[in-house]
Amino acid sequence: MADIALEVTPAELKARLDSGEHIRLIDVREPGEHAICQIVGADLIPMNTIPQRLQELEGDSDNRVLCVFCHHGVRSLSVVDWLRRQGVENCQSMSGGIDQWSREIDPSVPRY
Repeated sequence: MADIALEVTPAELKARLDSGEHIRLIDVREPGEHAICQIVGADLIPMNTIPQRLQELEGDSDNRVLCVFCHHGVRSLSVVDWLRRQGVENCQSMSGGIDQWSREIDPSVPRY
């Protein structure tokens, strides 16, 4: 696959999802944060469990882009950096996290 940017904005992600692009959304927040709000269709894989799930993520990234997000975009950027160093190139972090998604894309997603 072609090189993809390290980060994607919520607006860019929404446009890509709306166009039918196959993207797996991965929420790396903690379960307590996930209980407050989530993006429909995203898989919760807390940041500290990513290394144990590496093989699953490697296989999935062969078929689609992995878009990782957290609350504000810091943890997800760290996860994407780590994944890329493990050879999982087809992944991106959503800048601004679920907070920016709530502000710009879906105001029904609660902010905290």
